[in-house]
Amino acid sequence: MLDKAKNGFSAAPLPERTAGRVARNRMRIAWMYYVEGLTQNEIADRLGIGRVTVVRNINEALKQREVKIWITGGVAECLDLEARLKLRFNLVDAVVVPEPAEPAHVNKAIGFAAGMYVTDQLTDDFCLGVGWGATLYESLQTLSPKELNNVEVVSLLGGIVQARRFNPAEFAWQFANTVGADCYLLTAPAVVDSADTRRALIERCGLDSVLNRVEKMHMALMSVGTMSAMSTSFRFGFFSESERQSLIAANAVGDLLYNFFDANGRIVDHPINGRVMSTPIERLRKVPRRVMISGGLDKVPALIAGMKLAATNVLITNEETAKALLSHA
Repeated sequence: MLDKAKNGFSAAPLPERTAGRVARNRMRIAWMYYVEGLTQNEIADRLGIGRVTVVRNINEALKQREVKIWITGGVAECLDLEARLKLRFNLVDAVVVPEPAEPAHVNKAIGFAAGMYVTDQLTDDFCLGVGWGATLYESLQTLSPKELNNVEVVSLLGGIVQARRFNPAEFAWQFANTVGADCYLLTAPAVVDSADTRRALIERCGLDSVLNRVEKMHMALMSVGTMSAMSTSFRFGFFSESERQSLIAANAVGDLLYNFFDANGRIVDHPINGRVMSTPIERLRKVPRRVMISGGLDKVPALIAGMKLAATNVLITNEETAKALLSHA
């Protein structure tokens, strides 16, 4: 392909070469900013570009996960809350992140901490079960690849027909790809039309082999949803408004992998719970490390009940939620 120039013809740069040059420039800017400690204005002056271009490249490097920010050390109050949570809820571990300046960033803050926690825990011959949700999705930003052997990531819930970023199957695949693991998916909708269909899919379509991997899991990552119409569990159209109201009438306060439970952490008596394509909760309770990753004051009742249901022994949450959990308990 040729482009006209004033003095004749010149070869246009190939698209892949242009993309590679852009990526190299972005990484150079990120290196100068994060490693060399130069200000954005200093980088702009040295490279002869505008400050806006510097900011855009730094943000893109974060978005592409070319830069990962790890924060070491602890905030004294958070460490105290962690100790109190471990004692009150009989946890083996607790992580409390500082309260974000913007309430809307709670999920992101908790998710970032979850990604770092999982990275620290991964070893060779490790099997990890993953749920789904907005908070878990954010953990992808701080997952760090390791040179590990024989790592497996297993989706704990069926998928969504229309692919979205919170799709259980898509999340499990991205998670596995990031840490270089084999991925096992429940290749069925998250909710089917009847208990008979669920039984048939498990017994006749080989899904039992995926569900049985729970027996070798070392860790399961979960989060809870509330009964709000804006909760992740209700935004994808699996349930009608009348079904949501009927679940509330059955005393449901939240869900764990689409299994709806009451304030005492017991599965409610409702037909929907017989249609969910997920790893059975009673089997998840036997996984050595059962990690609950959730936060937000609106989730406190569901979080307390969900921790009972899952027999949670690791909690990752934010400051205000931690305080509310301790007061509520």
